[in-house]
Amino acid sequence: MSEARLIDGRAEADALRGRVAAEVAELKSRHGVTPGLAVVLVGEDPASEVYVRSKGEQSRAAGMHSVTHRLPSATRQEDLIQLVRRLNADPAIHGILVQMPLPGGLDEKAVIAAIDPDKDVDGLHVVNAGRLAQGLPALAPCTPVGCMILLRQTLGESLAGLRAVVLGRSILVGRPVAQLLLQADCTVTIAHSRTRDLPSICREADILVAAIGRPRMIPGDWIRSGATVIDVGINRVPFDDPVKAAEGRTKLVGDVDFRSARKVAGAITPVPNGVGPMTVACLLANTVTAARRLNGLPAGSTQT
Repeated sequence: MSEARLIDGRAEADALRGRVAAEVAELKSRHGVTPGLAVVLVGEDPASEVYVRSKGEQSRAAGMHSVTHRLPSATRQEDLIQLVRRLNADPAIHGILVQMPLPGGLDEKAVIAAIDPDKDVDGLHVVNAGRLAQGLPALAPCTPVGCMILLRQTLGESLAGLRAVVLGRSILVGRPVAQLLLQADCTVTIAHSRTRDLPSICREADILVAAIGRPRMIPGDWIRSGATVIDVGINRVPFDDPVKAAEGRTKLVGDVDFRSARKVAGAITPVPNGVGPMTVACLLANTVTAARRLNGLPAGSTQT
């Protein structure tokens, strides 16, 4: 059997950003609406700073209104929530994202709950989770949306009847991607650390979504021949090369053992450059969706 097809997340993200930019231009010219994204960063976490900078650059490149609020790590809970409320009331802002994790002492759940659900482009508010669970229009978390775009680009627009196994039950990826797969008429199993006979469950899957947060946990012999594997894991591990490892150098790997899995799967996302690039592109698409809904406009081509 030949090696699995690589699912190129970078190319799909580039294509989605292009569609977003075209839709932003159309909203400006036809409706006088400029989608606006506000990102709030509290503290000085280096990884968060990189993510926030990328979100700002990509939103501006798409022609959107982009605002970043940088707050000190000593920011009080009340002040952060007051900022969120001001953004809720700002008609120029259609999407609000508070970068996680927050510094110690701040209540992440309370901050998320303060965001207007119709501007919650991270898709974490309980109202959006409820809407998603009931099949109502919702802003879904960006990574699961990206997973679904990659699946449809790989398998075709209809996923109906396929057996999907989701490894992981987090509110950020596992649960929402399971809901999206259900909406696509897949037969869905959610597996996790307490699932019995996990290898057998994984082997049932036409679609395997790995979002469990353990490096290379899923070997090739857990994967059904020809299955499509979406590896959401981002784990930093030492290099296999002992010289590089001795220098303290690390690399990114997924939750799936890529080498063995590629010999069995029909298609697989690499790590990096698989699901990762889709996340920010889907954030932009969510912001455009929110702008349309808040202005009473019909769905566009990037509807999430």
